[in-house]
Amino acid sequence: MMNNLIEREHQSIYQTYKRLPIVIDRAEGCRIYAQNGDVYLDFLSGIAVNALGHSHPRIISTVEDQIKKYMHVSNYFYQEPQIQLAEKLVFHSKLNKIFFSNSGTEATEGAVKLARKWGFEKNKNEIIAFSGGFHGRTYGALSIMDKPNYKINMGPFLDNCYVLPLNDIPSLLEKINSKTAAVCLEFIQGEGGIAEPNEEFIEQLLELKKVYGFLLIADEVQAGIGRSGKMFSYEHFNVLPDIVTMAKGMGGGLPLGAIAVSKELNEVWQKGNHGTTYGGNSVACCTGKVVIEELENGLLEHVVSIGEYFHDKLVKLVDQFPYLVKEVRGKGLMKGLLLSFDAQILVDELLKRFVIANAASGNVLRIVPPLVVNIQEIDEFSDKLIDALNFISIK
Repeated sequence: MMNNLIEREHQSIYQTYKRLPIVIDRAEGCRIYAQNGDVYLDFLSGIAVNALGHSHPRIISTVEDQIKKYMHVSNYFYQEPQIQLAEKLVFHSKLNKIFFSNSGTEATEGAVKLARKWGFEKNKNEIIAFSGGFHGRTYGALSIMDKPNYKINMGPFLDNCYVLPLNDIPSLLEKINSKTAAVCLEFIQGEGGIAEPNEEFIEQLLELKKVYGFLLIADEVQAGIGRSGKMFSYEHFNVLPDIVTMAKGMGGGLPLGAIAVSKELNEVWQKGNHGTTYGGNSVACCTGKVVIEELENGLLEHVVSIGEYFHDKLVKLVDQFPYLVKEVRGKGLMKGLLLSFDAQILVDELLKRFVIANAASGNVLRIVPPLVVNIQEIDEFSDKLIDALNFISIK
């Protein structure tokens, strides 16, 4: 049955994904159930999307209720679900206005466009980003990334975009100037191996911002919406950006992205300057509101406490497997294990033990379970991780 399905898939779908050998029947909580009866512990959660896990009852009932009213009417209409979610995002981001998109990469495109329009009459048109960052796969996003596999033979990309080494202060001092319109930064990198800017780097960046007056764009697509133990990861660094991009976990499993902007940027875009047909879809905004409400009602504290519990278990692996595990990275339930070998080897061994995680930046195991994960599931993951590392150590 699986071979027949794979053959059909190869015949009808463009082969750009490396799929896992799993045909999904259903999913619930932190579990994925395959058609052949296998049950997997999901510590990837749709690449940090299923914040409330699979098939959360509030998500399902909210979707059902909204679909009975309407699904899509376009942005020609005032819609209560959009307004309610926007009010919550304004409150939690501490910014001023929200523009809804369908995805993280669309939020990046919008942020770059907004920064360029803001800087046009100021003669500011340069966008700065950092190595290891991942901002999407559209042209604006690719222009501020340094990942060759996503860019090779697909240029030219946008002019006046520069990617600097993360945590390299001399590069900041050399490249940022009066022409800098915006600096885009993931405060916790996802694809970049759960790397973070250090305190000195952030301090220098903020000093340069005072001097040159550029915009700071926080890419919170993966690290935002409670993933790090705070609503947004920039809160760990006592920073307030001018623009915040978000998506992934915000929609609770439905396609939803957003750009939050400071009061200074409220009037940069005029009517018709930017838009989207599907962005702010009523059903997705309803599920987004559910996610935020769950975080407000105790889930955020759960992420902090269980994240600390998980961190303590992972740190022990550095002593237990000193030649294999070099470092534990991350905050909340956005964890990374820096390994001395290709992380895909460990991903494959975990899959044999019916656990799903993935590799980031080559030698980092990225671990992003649903935010509703419990202690028993953390213990189960940890036990199987130890078993996989033991197997690798004796190979």
